[in-house]
Amino acid sequence: MIVQIGEKVCMARKGIDLGGDGDANVALNPIVGLAREDLLGAVSVMLRETAAKPSTTLKHARLFTDDVIKILTNKSEIAPDPKDKRFADPTWSKNPFYRMGMQYYLAAQSGVNRWIADLELDELERARANFVSGMILDSLAPTNTLLGNPSAIKKSVETGGTSLLRGLKNAYNDMVHNDGIVSQVDSRPFKIGENIATSPGAVIYRSEIMELIQYAPATEAVHEFPLLIVPPQINKAYINDLTPEKSIIRYELAHGIQPFLISWRNPQIEHRDWGLAEYVDAIITALDVVTSVTGAKKVNVAGACSGGITTATLLSRLKAMGDERINSATLMVCVLHPQRNDSEAGALVSEHGIKLARERSAKKGILEGSSLARTFAWLRPNDLVWNYVINNYLHGEDPPAFDILFWNNDSTNLTAALHSDYLRVYEEQPFANPGTSELAGHFVDLTKVDCDFFIMGGVTDHITPWKACYRSTQLFGSKNIEFVLSHSGHIQAILNPPGNPKAKFYRAGGTPPPTPEKWLAGAEEVAGSWWPYWMKWLQDRSGKQVAAPKSLGSKAYKPLGPAPGEYALG
Repeated sequence: MIVQIGEKVCMARKGIDLGGDGDANVALNPIVGLAREDLLGAVSVMLRETAAKPSTTLKHARLFTDDVIKILTNKSEIAPDPKDKRFADPTWSKNPFYRMGMQYYLAAQSGVNRWIADLELDELERARANFVSGMILDSLAPTNTLLGNPSAIKKSVETGGTSLLRGLKNAYNDMVHNDGIVSQVDSRPFKIGENIATSPGAVIYRSEIMELIQYAPATEAVHEFPLLIVPPQINKAYINDLTPEKSIIRYELAHGIQPFLISWRNPQIEHRDWGLAEYVDAIITALDVVTSVTGAKKVNVAGACSGGITTATLLSRLKAMGDERINSATLMVCVLHPQRNDSEAGALVSEHGIKLARERSAKKGILEGSSLARTFAWLRPNDLVWNYVINNYLHGEDPPAFDILFWNNDSTNLTAALHSDYLRVYEEQPFANPGTSELAGHFVDLTKVDCDFFIMGGVTDHITPWKACYRSTQLFGSKNIEFVLSHSGHIQAILNPPGNPKAKFYRAGGTPPPTPEKWLAGAEEVAGSWWPYWMKWLQDRSGKQVAAPKSLGSKAYKPLGPAPGEYALG
């Protein structure tokens, strides 16, 4: 089958098998976090079952013993997953001592997984047990120690011990200068405004809570309906203009779109009372500015992650106000209808944990960005903690200079009021229960929102699982809803510019069916980035072409400074 995407023609096939990539199993709303009591509760459940069913435990102890005997007699065929980079060094297969150590660890890991699968637990308890045991076993991997890591030993010999000294220095710097979090990126090469967030533009409006950036047109003609981008309140807005190669802003400009970007201020304790109501009010003010500057009667909006939650609240609020200025909406990697069984980690969230999370941020006035970053990291400890422990401390190397991780580490705080509102989204499910919850000064009802929607999820997204993102297709009263699945993770699913030969996405025509499984059965794989496909969709909803503005702002809204603005630096 041939699929036409703007100026590009791609081959596509129907009926998709994601090969397990789409079964994200460590996702969690990090805003909720994990309560120590809930983690201990999961351990207690395992201990309870051990005491109540000793025969089950003994059965699996015997199986593990059998594995150990095979390992010691060199008859074991236990081998790591080829994708497991921890055991990539050839020493693990050639040296009998290390091979047996690796097999012992993998046998223990497999034994615990079998044991949990055999316990009489309900779905929720099993998910909790799997998550907690996984975290413990990951921490016990031999590769996390110097003696258990042959590549680290080789490195220390080759460098005459210098790698170990560098590792100690890296560990000291993290303890003193990085809130005790192992560094994930070498930030030194990146400068905001110099090689990050460099698209020409100007701040045309500034308030306590936000700056509004208008970007300079790159074409002689532009579409008359502008695009207002609502970024997440977590991390900075310049993810939309990260580097010239990965800038979705530049891509929009090159295709005649007029993008306006909100840049939220990094809130401090004195801003503790900013909740969804204040953020939605700010977006409505931004809409006023955008329509005033461009003269457009209609505006398209786009929101990602928590910015999508704010956008959905905005759309409901505008409908309640009788405001019809929104022409279409794009939601990227955004979950509006979270469910506990979305992930194993999500199963750990309890009413008690939510209550504690709310109390902690209320006491401080903010949920600190460093706390969010720590939670994100420990949800994927192998990738975001132990990987860097090995690289930075055991190998004594600097972490990589990676622009996305640079942005990811440029975290922001979340106000106590907004944190509480987001927790209410998890508790009350206002988007899935129209007319029952009052948020941002009105009763939320997405069934009354009828503009066209483009909704995107990421196959390997561990923060907002794609199947959870897909549920949003069933919430709105719109007749035209398009769902696209990008074959990437959370951020890479968004920053997916054309040119990557491995890029692909999935789409299906017609009205989205009730479940993601049915959608997938009718979906087709398309080679390349989803950006051209979305751009065609957006251009079709951006009105006729008009002459591009000669200057930024207007008499009423004069430029206050160059993009990316002051709030990108704070």
